[in-house]
Amino acid sequence: MPEEISPTMIPGADAPAADAADPATLAPEGLSVSEPENALPKVGLADLPEAMRSACVRAGWQSLMPVQSLALPYLLEGRDIMVQSRTGSGKTGCYLLPMLPRLDPALKAPQALVLAPTRELAVQVEREAAVIFADTGIQTVAVYGGVGYKKQMDALHDGAQVIVGTPGRVLDHLLRRTLDLKDLRVLVFDEADRMLSIGFYPDMKEVQRYLPRKRIHTCLFSATYPPHVLKLAAEFMSEPSLLSLSQKEVHVAEVQHLFCEVKPMDKDRALVRLLETENPASALIFCNTKANVHYVTGVLQGFGYSADELSADLSQNRREAVLDKIRKGRLQYLVATDVAARGIDVDDVDAVINYDMPHDVEKYVHRIGRTARANNDGVALTFVNEKEQTNFKGIENFLEKEIYKIPVPEELGEAPEYKPRSNDGRKRSYKGSGRRNAGSGKGGNRNNSRRREGRPSSGTKKQE
Repeated sequence: MPEEISPTMIPGADAPAADAADPATLAPEGLSVSEPENALPKVGLADLPEAMRSACVRAGWQSLMPVQSLALPYLLEGRDIMVQSRTGSGKTGCYLLPMLPRLDPALKAPQALVLAPTRELAVQVEREAAVIFADTGIQTVAVYGGVGYKKQMDALHDGAQVIVGTPGRVLDHLLRRTLDLKDLRVLVFDEADRMLSIGFYPDMKEVQRYLPRKRIHTCLFSATYPPHVLKLAAEFMSEPSLLSLSQKEVHVAEVQHLFCEVKPMDKDRALVRLLETENPASALIFCNTKANVHYVTGVLQGFGYSADELSADLSQNRREAVLDKIRKGRLQYLVATDVAARGIDVDDVDAVINYDMPHDVEKYVHRIGRTARANNDGVALTFVNEKEQTNFKGIENFLEKEIYKIPVPEELGEAPEYKPRSNDGRKRSYKGSGRRNAGSGKGGNRNNSRRREGRPSSGTKKQE
């Protein structure tokens, strides 16, 4: 296998995606798309084999989503490929469907392994897999920590062909010899940027030791591909290429990006006042620490809001109870660490609120991917203090647009002036940004308060 991925192997990796392909011919609904060399024509539902069409019917999908239409030809051809597409765009169905013609129901052994960074994501993917493979003779099992081994071991012993798991628990089963990968045909990394991060990389290399020496069809799916991921991917793939619904597509136009300049000590009051005035039907509220998650949840509950928390400290049973409340519509606000951005599937989230500003662009992308799904609109609001301005400017640069500043609640007084440092270390002042109620200017005045017009409409059956 090659030691690193060269730009020629990943067309468009070092250039804007729009330069790599003609959006008029390749981009459904105006999306910017970068395809590998020797691009394959996109497909529709009617072009798929009968078994795959039946699976789509079982899943309730009336059409393919853009990423599926573009990526399925490469996956059916057996190419090792990295697919970049935003959260909620249909990536899960994208890699599960092509497994149907590759897997042998008569062979009672693991033939496909999907690796996911969180227990929640593993459970979610396995549920979707169980629907897609229903009535085919192909059995699925979710393998993850925080629960007992017996149920998982029984499913493996009975010959489950599709394994969806977290690296740690998969490795445990390999060491216990309750999992044997000698017949593996397909390997999938879901949320690949997380799977190949420093925290997971040692486990991934250990799992690799148990893979068969024959070539395995390997594919990676993620909303972002930092440079180190592109390099490490070559350790697990053979001459991989990249299909990108490009970087600009991971933050779709339906998301309204806003920020509020607020002092750290005032964030809790600002959050409560904004919820009072805007009253989003549902929201994910992100914090960077478990302590803040617990604190914010307590504040919201104290004000009578339907709110609960999700963090790594919760037991698996407690997590599943919280997620069950969300799925049944009994919870309005979920306060969470970044585990929620990667591990849960929440439909029709009205808003994402960054109570704590994310540490990097990638985390911002994954967080806001929880709203504006399936072409519904949504709001992404970030609290920014004076020391975070420069980092927030980096997010603006990534989005290639100014993010609109909304006024702080009146009782909190004046907000600090928005003066992020430029690349040369100098501060840039934005006129009028220090006023509580910015003027009603037009166009580029970043301090205009843009209020949402209406709520997301109810969409059709969503894919994840």
